[in-house]
Amino acid sequence: MPPHATDGPAPKGRSRRNFAGTRPVMEDVARLAGVSKQTVSRVLNDNPAVRPETRTAVLDAMSALGYRPSRSARSLASGRTRMLGVISFDAARYGPASILTAINKAAQERGYLVSAIALDTADPATVVRAVDRLSAEGADGVIAIAPQDGVRQALLEARIDGPLVVLENDLGDGTPLITADSHAGARAATEHLLRLGHTTVWHIAGPRGWTSADRRAASWRTTLETAGAEVPELHVGDWSADSGYDLGRRLAERPDVTAVFASNDQMALGALRAFHEAGRRVPDDVSVVGYDDIPEAAHLLPPLTTVRTDFTEIGTRSLRLLLAHIDGLTEPGVEPVVPVQLIVRRSTGPAPRR
Repeated sequence: MPPHATDGPAPKGRSRRNFAGTRPVMEDVARLAGVSKQTVSRVLNDNPAVRPETRTAVLDAMSALGYRPSRSARSLASGRTRMLGVISFDAARYGPASILTAINKAAQERGYLVSAIALDTADPATVVRAVDRLSAEGADGVIAIAPQDGVRQALLEARIDGPLVVLENDLGDGTPLITADSHAGARAATEHLLRLGHTTVWHIAGPRGWTSADRRAASWRTTLETAGAEVPELHVGDWSADSGYDLGRRLAERPDVTAVFASNDQMALGALRAFHEAGRRVPDDVSVVGYDDIPEAAHLLPPLTTVRTDFTEIGTRSLRLLLAHIDGLTEPGVEPVVPVQLIVRRSTGPAPRR
C-alpha cells in the first residue's frame, strides 16, 4: 500500500488523511508519485515543461490521496489567484445559463475557480461595480457574457484592466471575442422553409437591442430578399413563451401565414400553442422553426425543428481563449465563431396547397 494512503475511500467531498491524521500535503503527493515537490508545483501551475507521463503520475497521486491544493499556495507559487471572473446578464435564460455551466466545468478541469456575477441591468455604474468586485477578489481574467448592445458600451466605460474575453458583442477595440453564427442559423432556418415551398416566412424576433436577435432578424430579411420573396411585417417578442403565444395568436388569424421562424425555442413553444388553439395544424397548415435546441425541443408535439447552438462549445472556447490570453499567447488557436446546425424535426413540412 502506498505510504500515507488510507484503507478506504474518503468521505464524499472530503480529502483523505494520512497516517498522522492530517490532510495530505504536497510532500505526500510527491512521495506517492515518486517526484520532487517542485515537480508537483509545476503540475499545479500547468508548466508546459512537465512530461505527460509525469503529469499523469502526479494527478493520479492527487486523486488517490484526495489532495486539494489551497488557492493561497498556488498564488504564492505562480503569482496568480487561479480565480476567474464571469459577468453575465439575463443569466436565467437557457443560453447564458448553459454557457456559464460550461465555463465552470472547463475552469475546474484546469484548476481554476469561477466567481460569477449576474447583473439585471447593463448601466455603466453597475458594470463598473462588478468589475471592481472581481478586481478586489484578484481575478486573473474576466469573461463577459454580453448579449445586449448596451453592455458593449458599459464594458468599454468600465475599462477592465487585465485579460478579458467577451461573448456575443464585439467591443471593437481588439478584445478577444467568441460568438455563435446567428447569421448562418437564421439563414438556414429561412431557407429550409422556402425550400419546402412556402412563399415567404414570418419572423417572431427577440427584443431589439439584443445582438443575437438583431442578427437573426437581419439575416432572415436578407435571405427573403435574396430569394425574391416578400418580407412580411416583423413581430417582436421578449424571448418568453408568453410573448410567442401572444404573437402566435395574431399570426394564427391570418390564413396567408404558413411558415414562422421564431428567434428562440421558448417563443416557438408559445406559437405552437397559439396555432393549436386556433385550429391551425402544425405542420399541415403552418410550419414552425425555433432557435437554440433546448432539451425539451425534441419532446414537444410536434417535435420542434430548430437551430442548434452549442452553448457548451461557446463556454469551453471562451475559457480556453481567456487562459491563452492570461498566458500571453498571441495565437491561441481558438476559432472565434462557433457554427450552428439546423435540426429538422416534425414541426416543418411542405407548404399547404391553396
